[in-house]
Amino acid sequence: MTSVGHRGSWGVQPFIRVDSLVTESQLTGALEPSKRREIYQRCIQLKQAVDENKNALQKLNKADEAAPVGNYEQRKEEEHSLLEKLACQLQELAVGISRKDTLKVEAHSDKEEDDMTEDDEDEETEETGGEEEESEGDEEGKQEQASRKQAETVTYIALGDFAAQQAGDLTFKKGDILHIIEKKPDGWWLAKDAEGAEGLIPRTYLEPYNKEDNLESSEDSEEGGEEDGEEDVEVMDETADGAQVKQRTDSHWSAVRKAISEQINTVDVLATMGAIPTGFRPSTLSQLLDEAGIHFRGSYFLKPEITTSQLAFRDLMWDAKAGTIMSRPSRVSSILTLWSCKMIPLPGTSIQVLSRHIRLCLFDGSKVLSNIHTVRAVWQPKKPKTWTFSPQVTGILPCLLDGDCFIRSNSSTPDLGILFELGISYIRNSTGERGELSCGWVFLKLFDASGVPIPAKTYELFLNGGTPYEKGVEVDPSVSRRAQGSVFRQMISIRRQPQLLVKLRSLNRRSRAMLSLLPETMVGSMCSAHLLIFYRQILGDVFLRDRTSLQSADLISHPVLATFPVLLEQPDVMDALRSSWAEKESTLKRSEKRDRELLKAEFLLVYHDCVLPLLHSTLLPPFRWAEEETEAARWKAIADFLRQSRENEGSLKALLSPDGVHKPFDLSEQTYDFLGAIRKNSG
Repeated sequence: MTSVGHRGSWGVQPFIRVDSLVTESQLTGALEPSKRREIYQRCIQLKQAVDENKNALQKLNKADEAAPVGNYEQRKEEEHSLLEKLACQLQELAVGISRKDTLKVEAHSDKEEDDMTEDDEDEETEETGGEEEESEGDEEGKQEQASRKQAETVTYIALGDFAAQQAGDLTFKKGDILHIIEKKPDGWWLAKDAEGAEGLIPRTYLEPYNKEDNLESSEDSEEGGEEDGEEDVEVMDETADGAQVKQRTDSHWSAVRKAISEQINTVDVLATMGAIPTGFRPSTLSQLLDEAGIHFRGSYFLKPEITTSQLAFRDLMWDAKAGTIMSRPSRVSSILTLWSCKMIPLPGTSIQVLSRHIRLCLFDGSKVLSNIHTVRAVWQPKKPKTWTFSPQVTGILPCLLDGDCFIRSNSSTPDLGILFELGISYIRNSTGERGELSCGWVFLKLFDASGVPIPAKTYELFLNGGTPYEKGVEVDPSVSRRAQGSVFRQMISIRRQPQLLVKLRSLNRRSRAMLSLLPETMVGSMCSAHLLIFYRQILGDVFLRDRTSLQSADLISHPVLATFPVLLEQPDVMDALRSSWAEKESTLKRSEKRDRELLKAEFLLVYHDCVLPLLHSTLLPPFRWAEEETEAARWKAIADFLRQSRENEGSLKALLSPDGVHKPFDLSEQTYDFLGAIRKNSG
């Protein structure tokens, strides 16, 4: 086949070169470091050549052959299988060589430590027998000086527990003092604990340690972080002044830390093979959503919050004069528009990107203060490093693409801001493993140093690499932010930096009144905000107006209240409700649209006719993030249902049809558990 000619650029028989490389790599323990590095570089080069040939092979057609070829597709598949096998073999070789070097460093360090221990014992014996006070004093002075230098430069304190994930890692506990032997660029440092054990540890668990006054050291470190932030502001232009990221302190971080440490090995392999930039990390916000239960989901923050005394609602009160729930102004109430992301590095061909998206939430530099909202980006192969968004989603466009987001918070912290994390969901071609990576993050502080809100305008935010709890990590170190040389060269370097463009919009009277009916703390899509308001108004009617006793905590028969929060985790069903309500609203007269009670009654009818049958239909597969086949199957089932309902003037015929199959009845579909659905005051 023609693909053999493509392989000729790096050898007619690539498998022979790989086999010889395998044979040489088996002797890496007996080779010089320079020879091992040479073998490692050859692995990387061969891996890149294999990937190029795989891409070329995929583009080949039968018409490209110079002469007729029998069993073309079968031979093409065999060629692809061979190249895939070679790629996996080279990947294992490179990782194995890298691991051997790490273990060799550890063994060499152990040998040096043993030699130093023997020398110390001999010196102690000589000091005891010879009684040379001057020599002893000099030795003590040298040891004291070396110890002080080591404490200043390589002594760190552990911020949390870490369990070794594989051979060569070092297990430690929170508060342990660790001595750093080597700082590796991949974020895994070679360290030694107080007992002399050595191994690799993640640098995100560490903080500089000062024996004299650790508290003062921490304060100095924070002040230094602020100064670094100010320097970054000068480079990053529109990044919020004084943005400072602190170490995480909330209880959910331990679960996230564990999950990220389990994924870090995969990320290291991908970075080693050049599949991703070294600044990419496992997604922090995605792990919070997966590991911390419902506490960072929109359905949780939609629940009514009760006061500390648990005798009244804190954010849901009745306005007797207006006959509806009372509006609740908050410290932050604004609309944020996502415009685009520029110069985002591309992953390699060894992984397939399933979704490009932004996750955002309210953040204080230490912990997440709201739900984590996700907006999916639009990506075009013609502009591979640019992500775009769709502001003001209308019609049939999914709300998942809505770049207009409302931001609500009543937090009094001076460091309140918005944390943005760009992410990709991916699948590895060789193993089929799925995961989510952070492609960069940025923190936009909403108040300046004097407590004044930042102005409503467009912000150009330069992205940071690593996690929100790391400092000084670039997304792609090959494009350094701090370029040297002329002003023109620096301008060119800044334009090549990964960046996010967002716009803070000021509120008019109508949008301010609408947002004031939403929960005090929440981030969400503007295209579905009016549906959330309907839900809140119905909550007020049931809890505050129609309940016979305000002290009663009995189950409430109300399927809308019982099921509506689920829609925030199933955006396609929310889209179905949004579409059905828009159709119904278009048939109402202007006077009917001003009747609040009529609108709520019509909304309840639309909800019963549209959402409830979909939620309990067996034709709707379970929602799974970034699975194209599942998403397509759900969209088809929803579209078919809406079409049939439109043709039959309602869903009753479909519900009574013998062809329709629904899930078994459950009492939770009809009842609202008052005690289980409220949210305690977070302080």
